[in-house]
Amino acid sequence: MKLRIKYGNLNMLELRPNCECCDKDLLPTATDAMICTYECTFCRDCVDGILENVCPNCGGGFTPRPIRPATEYRAGLSSKHQKPSETRIHTKYSNEELKAFSATIKSVKPEER
Repeated sequence: MKLRIKYGNLNMLELRPNCECCDKDLLPTATDAMICTYECTFCRDCVDGILENVCPNCGGGFTPRPIRPATEYRAGLSSKHQKPSETRIHTKYSNEELKAFSATIKSVKPEER
């Protein structure tokens, strides 16, 4: 169930509200929010300490999630107009399962997976 917010021809990130692993709140302005190419969202502590830069859903790597501007510098483009998601998502895997999965491919660079 992928919700895509569109503005003209632009696709907007969902800006999910929590870490899928530890359920830490990740506000839209969070600088420790990390996402994979499918927008799986985790906090930096879980990405580094548990997942070891391996997305447990797709096997890809992570990058810092961008912050949507709160100020409307261009008409209709700001967090006031494109609200972040309120749907909390949680991984179905235990920390042990997450660590075991990442151990199998963490030595492969994300761009080579």
